[in-house]
Amino acid sequence: MIVLIAGASHTGKTALAQKLLEKYKYPYLSIDHLKMGLIRSGNTELTPMDDDDLTEYLWPIIREIIKTAVENKQNLIVEGCYIPFDWEKDFSREYLDSIQYYCLIMSENYVRNHFVDIKKNANIIENRLDDEGCTMDSVLADNVHTLNLAKKHEVNYILIDDKYEVDIEL
Repeated sequence: MIVLIAGASHTGKTALAQKLLEKYKYPYLSIDHLKMGLIRSGNTELTPMDDDDLTEYLWPIIREIIKTAVENKQNLIVEGCYIPFDWEKDFSREYLDSIQYYCLIMSENYVRNHFVDIKKNANIIENRLDDEGCTMDSVLADNVHTLNLAKKHEVNYILIDDKYEVDIEL
């Protein structure tokens, strides 16, 4: 089984992947780790700020990792914001039957009522070296944008509204 966890920044993608690793013993791949490895090694001139270009650059690599894991009947969780909303078009039915996709999105209500918690939990799994760009306005805008794209592409999303209770049964 392949589990894809996408979503807006600061929605808990990495924390959910860690939780699933502990519960199901499925390894996970953080796309951020791949991104930074490619950037730091000089294999790309892209920077961490080049979101759209990074999706275009990283997705073909991630897509082929997913196909390889399916072909080898391996379980894998892939998490990150560089999974395109039209990801399904890159897989035939034989692959899609082995892939579950979840997009995490926080409602305006949740962001406004829990922004202090969002900031506090930003480093719960990984240390963010620079999180100054995370403002209430940026988190609100990112989640609205992500929700609109999720609806447009009719992907499976989890809306976090009142309490942060995200769990996935595999």
